[in-house]
Amino acid sequence: MDLIHKFLNLVLPPAALIAILVFLPPFLIYKLFKHFTNLFKPTENLAGKVVLITGGSSGIGEHLAYEYARRGASLALVARREERLKAVATKAVGLGSPDAIVICADVSEVEDCKRLVDETMDHFGQLDHLVNNAGVLQVSLFEDSTQLSAIRSIMDINFWGSVYCTQFAVPHLRKAKGKIVVTSSSGAWYSPPRLSVYNASKAAQISFFETLKSEYGSDVGITIVTPGLVESEMTGDQFWSKSGIKGIPVESAEGCAKAIVDSACRGDMYLTEPSWCKVGFWFKVIWPQLVQKCFHLTLVHRPWTPSSKDA
Repeated sequence: MDLIHKFLNLVLPPAALIAILVFLPPFLIYKLFKHFTNLFKPTENLAGKVVLITGGSSGIGEHLAYEYARRGASLALVARREERLKAVATKAVGLGSPDAIVICADVSEVEDCKRLVDETMDHFGQLDHLVNNAGVLQVSLFEDSTQLSAIRSIMDINFWGSVYCTQFAVPHLRKAKGKIVVTSSSGAWYSPPRLSVYNASKAAQISFFETLKSEYGSDVGITIVTPGLVESEMTGDQFWSKSGIKGIPVESAEGCAKAIVDSACRGDMYLTEPSWCKVGFWFKVIWPQLVQKCFHLTLVHRPWTPSSKDA
């Protein structure tokens, strides 16, 4: 068996390189062609559809509610702040949604996730889009994160919350040939400092929903969104002061939401918004050491000093 692995170690890398050099140019031409044809491709008509949005009380989730409302979808809006949700629902109805209900729930709780799907089905009798958008953020160096419960809550909400909601929604989405939209983050593959657990939770989301793409095939469409910096409560003044990030333009939540709904309605597998953030992904793939060194020098800002334990 070891001889087989030695043979494959010797043969496969050069064979793969040759295949890439041969097939990459026509593949890129095909991707460019698909990009332009998608601009003229008929998109899904959302009139009469039902959309469930978690984290719908602010930021991207709030503006997703408004964008779906403008296109005639009925809404089930989920978050922990009921009064804020009611204000979003009222505005969504004013923008064109036939009906919008609010469900106060915590997606980190399995029972709440079952309840929010059940309440949506009891009220509307159908579910066409599930938008897993709920998320939280903590900005700090990992060694300064002393409250383990706070660290765990990030994974519970960002990752497990999307898993739980998907588990209960999938039977209804299969019936409707519906779609799942996942708001992940470009931090999942940038991995900037001070966001270690947040980055991990978003990377777990991507891996999980990429696996579901293979499992569900065409039964349920899945669009994975990796936004850059977008206006929200999470990217307020405290984020900028703690993260050390400077000079990066922030996209409006409204513009990001419109791009997400457009992408979901086209049936895209992936969306990076704004699209220039993809450049960082290629830098990370080609020069990972350089990217990590730049992050360390620009965003960590902490000289290491030996402690008594290290001495």
